Amino acid sequence: MAVNRCAALRSDKRLTYEQDDFKVDIVMDASSFPSIFSELDRHLIGEGQHHRLYEKLGAQIVEREGSKRVHFSVWAPNARQVQIVGDFNGWDGRSITAQPVDDLGIWEFQVDAAKTGDRYKFRVQDSNGLWCDKADPMGFAAELPPLTASVVTDLNGYQWQDQDWMSRRRERDPLKSPMNVYEVHLGSWQKGKGRKNGWLDYPYLARRLSDYCHRMNFTHVELMPVSEHPYTGSWGYQTVGYFAPTARHGSPEDFMYFVNYLHQQGIGVIIDWVPAHFPKDRHGLARFDGTALYEHEDSRRGEHPDWGTLIFNYGRNEVRNFLVSNALFWLDRYHIDGLRVDAVASMLYLDYSRGHDDWLPNEHGGRENLEAIQFLREANQAISDYCPGVITIAEESTAWPGVSRPVADGGLGFDCKWNMGWMNDTLTYMNREPIHRSHHQNDLSFSLIYAFTENFVLPLSHDEVVHGKGSLIAQMPGDLWQKFANLRLLYSYMWMHPGKNLLFMGNELAQWKEWNHDDGPQWELLDFKSHRGIQQIVADLNLLVNENPALHELDFRSEGFQWIDCMNAEDSTLVFLRKSDSGDPPILVCCNFTPVVRYDYRVGVPMSGFWRERFNSDSEIYGGSNVGNFPGATTLGEPHHGQPDCISVVMPPLAVTVFRWEEASTES
Repeated sequence: MAVNRCAALRSDKRLTYEQDDFKVDIVMDASSFPSIFSELDRHLIGEGQHHRLYEKLGAQIVEREGSKRVHFSVWAPNARQVQIVGDFNGWDGRSITAQPVDDLGIWEFQVDAAKTGDRYKFRVQDSNGLWCDKADPMGFAAELPPLTASVVTDLNGYQWQDQDWMSRRRERDPLKSPMNVYEVHLGSWQKGKGRKNGWLDYPYLARRLSDYCHRMNFTHVELMPVSEHPYTGSWGYQTVGYFAPTARHGSPEDFMYFVNYLHQQGIGVIIDWVPAHFPKDRHGLARFDGTALYEHEDSRRGEHPDWGTLIFNYGRNEVRNFLVSNALFWLDRYHIDGLRVDAVASMLYLDYSRGHDDWLPNEHGGRENLEAIQFLREANQAISDYCPGVITIAEESTAWPGVSRPVADGGLGFDCKWNMGWMNDTLTYMNREPIHRSHHQNDLSFSLIYAFTENFVLPLSHDEVVHGKGSLIAQMPGDLWQKFANLRLLYSYMWMHPGKNLLFMGNELAQWKEWNHDDGPQWELLDFKSHRGIQQIVADLNLLVNENPALHELDFRSEGFQWIDCMNAEDSTLVFLRKSDSGDPPILVCCNFTPVVRYDYRVGVPMSGFWRERFNSDSEIYGGSNVGNFPGATTLGEPHHGQPDCISVVMPPLAVTVFRWEEASTES
């Protein structure tokens, strides 16, 4: 049994601490070493405007007197006492005690014996004298769950090699560029035999995922939350370690390798960010110093009834500062290209998912969360100022105005917003038997009434294939052939519709099971031609968007879209044009939402000449019946649909055909 012995405090205010065979000198209080906080730091922290807070709080490795030392600090203004415990002192909290820094509520320590790789926690005593060990809110790394300690980590040693990518990103307008996003849960995308719980490491995932994205022509991956979370079943959406990539797949440096490698392969990395709520785990943020520090005291403001989690108190400068600096941390230290912000609607409304008497109105008597609005605007403005080329995306499911409009114009400042209305209407329509679709044409055409009021991302995300909804292929009506044809039709219509595109892993395989985080996609289905056809059509749709400016340059402007015919509900067809602003030829899209082949279907076009068929979702290479118009159609010299000319086409069953104008009237 280890025997701990603490000598008396020496005159130089250092403590000799002994345990078994080792003996270390440890600084005792804040007055015996230079503070890491400058006067400017203290001013910005007091104002809640220290956007690089991650360079001060937590475990910082500093050089003093020619040697590296670890400086620890934590915000705990209502604590009676805070201690630092870890591998460096045998987890004996009596060995090092600090005092608050000024009136900021920050406690700081310098521990000469601490080193990279040491585990640690803050031992916090509340006003009632009760002690609790807390993980570092700003910790850069954490133990592998279910262990919960933070880990001293140096983030400055990694040699990034993505300078070309970062330079191009600063100059690139993401809103006018192709963005085909592959949403991934790293823990289940692929499993590895012989590894703990099957979790693959970040470097291996980087190589496999980048190869797959290249094959599939995805431009970005969006990772479900990678920040450390104790409960695997939360998929990362119940975060404790806001500044730590999960140890399930390796170290922070391993995650840097992941991002660096994908950038070198030309693939952007978006991560899900969760500033809406956090779990109640005892080692986390909940009642951090014995009081409702990060959350609200009143459960009517401070607790999510649906998720059993706590809501951040956005009215506190320090809490907003913590979250804004966290957003910037991922963009700065990990070169992340975008943040998809989870559950924004739950942040905006005080009565979100609450009964009549279960919420408190704002100071004006309304339901809007004014402090959350301020926080979102502050975060988006900071990202825009510091990180040009980075994109922020809101998962916002209501009609809140101006979500993706600039803060200066009264908006929330996001670059894009998930189009949940399009997703719900389209899936509702596609779930119907084709014979009934003629009565519901508005489910498709309605989205274009509001399509340009926000910068929309069209999502078929993980939320559409969990909690009993079934997989997308299982949701499609009809016999087996029609199910696959309907899924090809859904994807083709989605990729041709204005907006950026997001598809969750496994949907490109037409897997039959709904997603389970313990299992992942059914890769074995690719042994079947019908499933390989779905995978191929997704790859080809991505390529079609990437190569044609008309399909990505004006996603968010009405000038980039024109109806040719949206009124033929009887035949359940849609015809429209997509346009560019760079002089690239327009794209004509013809959709047939029934299994009936439409022969000699006249379609009005704005330009005479040859319209080459560039894509047909009914092609036999995708598993279709191979009805089409190869190589294309020449205009007939007759006005139609209010256009100066027209072509006669065959509309294949349950299919989308895409034509591109060519000036020369040739059929070669």
